[in-house]
Amino acid sequence: MTLRLFRYLAKEVLVSTAGVTLILLLVILSGRFSSYLGRIAEGKMTFEFLFVILGFHIPSFVQMILPLAFFLSLLLAFGRLYIENEMSVLFSSGVSKLKLAAYTLGIAGLVGIASGTINFWLAPYSEYRAAEASQAQDQLSAFDFLIPGRFEGSGQRTTYIDSFTPNEGWMNQIFLSDIVRGKEGNVPTQLFAAYAEQIRISSEGNQNYLVFKDGTRYEGKPGSAEYSITQFDTYAVRMETQDSGVIDEPYTKSTLDLIRSNELDDQVELQWRISLVIIIPILAIIGLSLSQVNPRQGRFFKMLPAILLMILYIALLIWGRTGLEKGKIPISLGLWWIHGLFILVGALLFAQYNQVFARRKARLPSAASNESLTS
Repeated sequence: MTLRLFRYLAKEVLVSTAGVTLILLLVILSGRFSSYLGRIAEGKMTFEFLFVILGFHIPSFVQMILPLAFFLSLLLAFGRLYIENEMSVLFSSGVSKLKLAAYTLGIAGLVGIASGTINFWLAPYSEYRAAEASQAQDQLSAFDFLIPGRFEGSGQRTTYIDSFTPNEGWMNQIFLSDIVRGKEGNVPTQLFAAYAEQIRISSEGNQNYLVFKDGTRYEGKPGSAEYSITQFDTYAVRMETQDSGVIDEPYTKSTLDLIRSNELDDQVELQWRISLVIIIPILAIIGLSLSQVNPRQGRFFKMLPAILLMILYIALLIWGRTGLEKGKIPISLGLWWIHGLFILVGALLFAQYNQVFARRKARLPSAASNESLTS
C-alpha cells in the first residue's frame, strides 16, 4: 500500500506541476516573443535567431518556474484530496501526517533532482550557447537584416534592396542614404548601385566590406559648390563590426567553475543555484501544512496566504542576492539565513498542522473531577 499511495500522490502532484510549468512558460515565452518581434521589425535581429535564442533561454525560465509550479500544484492537489475527503480516508486507514510529510518530501526530492539537473548543468550550458549566438548575431551587418522590397531605417538613414540572387548571394538594385561627417558638419549622401555583395578579408582580421557594382554616388546638398556626383564600376565600404568578447558571465559558467572560483559574483551565482533547489523541500512542507482545508471552506481558502508566503520567500532571496552582489551582506552569511528562517516557518506550520500544540494543551481529568463524576 505504501508504494501505491506514494505513486498516486506523486502522479497527482507531478502532473499538475507539469501543467502549471507549461502554462507559466508559455506566458513568459509569449512576452519575450513580442519583444523580439519588435527588434526584428527594427532590423536588429534576424527571424531565424528568434527561435534560437528563445530555445536557449527555456531552461533558465524553467529553473525559476519549477519551484513555484510545484508549490502551487501541491496546494491544488492536496486541497482537492481534502475537499473530496480522500485525506480523511487515508488518515482513518492508519496513514499519519508524519508519513504523509515523508511522502511529500519524496515527491519534492523527485522535483529537486529535475531542478538540480537544470540549475547545475542545463541552464548554464544553454545560457553559454545563447551568449555565443548573440555574439554571432552582433557580427552581422545592417545589410544582413534587410528585407527585399522594403525600406529600412528612417529619415536620411535609409536602405533599400530590390531582391537577392539566390545562388550568388548578390543584392540587386540597391539604394543607400546616409550622413557622413565632413569639414563643415554632416553631409548627406545617396548611393544607387545595380549589384552589391558582402565580402570578408581574412588577412585584415576578418574585416567585412560591402562592395557595390555599377552605380552612382551623390554627396552634398544639391545646388551647393561642394555637391558631387561620382559614377563607379566598383565601390567598397568597410563595415563596422564588434569584437567578440570573452563569455565569462557567472550565469554562463559551469557549476564546477563556480566552485573553484573565488570571485564574489561567482560565489553569489553558486549560492543562487543551490537556493533554487533547497527551496523545493522547504516549500513542500509549507504547502503540505497550508493545504489542509475544511470542505465547507473550499480548496482555495488558504491559497492566498500560501502564495503571499511564497512570494515573500522569493522576494527575500532576490533581495539577498542583490545585497550579496553589492557587498552589503557577507558572503559567509549568504542566502542561508533566509532558508533557515523559512525552515523555522515550515516547522511551526507543520507542528500546527500535526496538532502538536493542541495535544500539549490537552489535559486528563483531575482526580477531584473524577470523584464528582462517580458520585
